[in-house]
Amino acid sequence: MSTPLPPSELARIIKVRALPSAPVVIEADPDERAALARRFGLGAVESLRAEVTLEPKPRAIRATGRLVAAIMQPCAISGEDFPVTIDAPIDLRFVEEGTRALPDDENAEIELDTDDCDEIDYAGEMFDLGEAVAQTLGLAIDPYAQGPNADAARKAAGILPEGQQEGPLAAMLAALKKG
Repeated sequence: MSTPLPPSELARIIKVRALPSAPVVIEADPDERAALARRFGLGAVESLRAEVTLEPKPRAIRATGRLVAAIMQPCAISGEDFPVTIDAPIDLRFVEEGTRALPDDENAEIELDTDDCDEIDYAGEMFDLGEAVAQTLGLAIDPYAQGPNADAARKAAGILPEGQQEGPLAAMLAALKKG
């Protein structure tokens, strides 16, 4: 028996049998943005908007669109928040649990093309498009992003840019590179 997942901060439940014909627009309200910021360790999610078209396919629902968000992200070097704009494509396939054909051999390799989209299982008659958008945001965040004060933080810590190292070992390595 699987453990139930915690409720999504951005829940937008879609009924499989009544897919909307127009694109679904998801805009996070202030409480949802604050919860997403906590989930992803951000200073803030200032805005989040996704527009997603749902298309029924055999044994699946294709979701394509775009996610645009403005976040305050901590710099990987200084820890100070700085603004980042995220503009990410959404290309997902919601597949009813248990309908995906997998190889009999659990050690078999499955090759994916670059055109293959991410697949998300769902059970029953509904799926959570909002959680898929939240996960898209999480994957679009660069965990090593460096803010405008990264170089100053490195300098304050005594870390010099590559190629500007000092000391006897640095001099010896520089001589080896030249020779």
